[in-house]
Amino acid sequence: MRSSKILSGIDNGFSRSLYKSMGFSNDDLERPIIGIANSWNNISPGHFNLNQLSEQVKKGIYRSGGTAVEFGVIGACDGIAQGHKGMHYILPSREVICSSIEIMVEAHQLDAIVLLASCDKVVPGMLMAAARLDIPAILVNGGPMAGGVVFDERKSDSTSMSEALGMYRAGKITKEKCLLLEDLVCPSCGSCAFLGTANTMGCLSEALGMSLPGAGLIPATHSDRLRIAYESGIAIVNLTKNNITAKQIINKESVENAVKVCLGISGSTNAVLHLTAIAYEAGLNMNVLEDFDEFSQKTPQVAKVNPAAKWDMEDFWMAGGIPRVIERMMPLLNKDVLTCTGKTLEENVKNYQYKFPENNEIIKTLENPFGFLGGIAVLKGNLAPKTGVSKPGAIDPSVYKFSGKAIVFDSEEEAEKAILNGEVKPGHVVVIRYEGPKGGPGMREMFKAMKYLYGMGLTKNIALVTDGRFSGTNNGCFVGHVSPEAAEGGPIAIVEDGDLITIDVNNRRLEIDLSDEEIKERLSKWQPPKPKFTKGYLSIYSKLASSAAEGAVVKLHANNQ
Repeated sequence: MRSSKILSGIDNGFSRSLYKSMGFSNDDLERPIIGIANSWNNISPGHFNLNQLSEQVKKGIYRSGGTAVEFGVIGACDGIAQGHKGMHYILPSREVICSSIEIMVEAHQLDAIVLLASCDKVVPGMLMAAARLDIPAILVNGGPMAGGVVFDERKSDSTSMSEALGMYRAGKITKEKCLLLEDLVCPSCGSCAFLGTANTMGCLSEALGMSLPGAGLIPATHSDRLRIAYESGIAIVNLTKNNITAKQIINKESVENAVKVCLGISGSTNAVLHLTAIAYEAGLNMNVLEDFDEFSQKTPQVAKVNPAAKWDMEDFWMAGGIPRVIERMMPLLNKDVLTCTGKTLEENVKNYQYKFPENNEIIKTLENPFGFLGGIAVLKGNLAPKTGVSKPGAIDPSVYKFSGKAIVFDSEEEAEKAILNGEVKPGHVVVIRYEGPKGGPGMREMFKAMKYLYGMGLTKNIALVTDGRFSGTNNGCFVGHVSPEAAEGGPIAIVEDGDLITIDVNNRRLEIDLSDEEIKERLSKWQPPKPKFTKGYLSIYSKLASSAAEGAVVKLHANNQ
């Protein structure tokens, strides 16, 4: 065991004495030392229940012959950080999470790690750490929150507040009704009750084989969530005893499975960034972006939930969740990949016990899907030479092809102010730039902008293009992750008000009606903006972050290749 190097023999009495100062016994220190990386806090509702889950994990570890040691990890709330300076820090926090776990594991030579996490950048950051460290690892997510009061003909969630503000500004609801929703849209802790990035990554952790079958969607407050945490404690000791490490599970075939499952459920577009980053940390020779592009043409969408339908995460879980999705998609998946159960993906599904009846309104078959194209599309063109990412599963088919005149903003705040002031009109393509990994910095989400447009009834007659990101809950005609970003001199930097932009989802194109010569001439006059942050972590991140096409990971090579 790794830990025996610092805990066994008379020469290591110094290390043992430090453990013993906290009450550990000789017996404890002769067992595998299993770390628990716990992102508990009471700022983010997705993390509020993690201490309770941690106690269950510890019971499972001890019962199976291991010793649990726990440490804290940061976990910022995307929701609270939306629409202001705080959102600059959210994506970059992923790299801090990954590196902080690496530091704790290597400094103390832990034998294995349980990743206790929730929310948008914490789950992928922890999976990146597992891939980087390549020790036995398992992820336990906190689970989704319950859906709120019915609003706008579906169960509400946290994003309903932004939609309600748009409705209020458009004169559709009263101020009193808007404010009353605050007490009704989030009735429990947990990751937000829609298929945003948090729940998408919980689902994809399961598809990767890094979480136990069924773990991704159990509601935060359900007793099954406690049981799966306990079972995960048992499982990590088994992985340790059998020396099954993270990179035996996170490999090219399992990442391909995660890509296909993401397409099959129309998961968050942010998954493109995160799976790319996980593959990078695992040292895999694969282009995840190209996989999304290739597989999206032949992977049907078999599941449909909020924001694409009225069903929420609890409904998805009761319909069979990711085990049912994997079962339905098995002909398309790499079925023999190893998982954290020590068994293959196919074996897990064959042995899985469903607790509720099928619901074919939520999860369909490959033969009768919601659509024959995957729920995420990679677009390219003269406005996005490297990439743009969209989400057909959340776009009304009537606007799969949209042409309109650009109305350009150099920040999220400028765009949101203009939208709420009624400056954005039907037929506009809203362009929000200088929000990429380097230019933002941190690649902020244009969540509120799209929600305001939804609330004002504009999602079928406008579009939004950005070098920033979107939340998994956004719907409407949008393209994010435009690369090269504006701060690197990508064509999005030279778009002017009134330019004609065309989004063609079916043909995977994003074009501006300018000749190559006109684009080149405008770029010759373009000057890069001054850095928005000249000190602190964001100053460092903006210098080292790769493009969205490469997962926005920190790369230390001088040319970022």
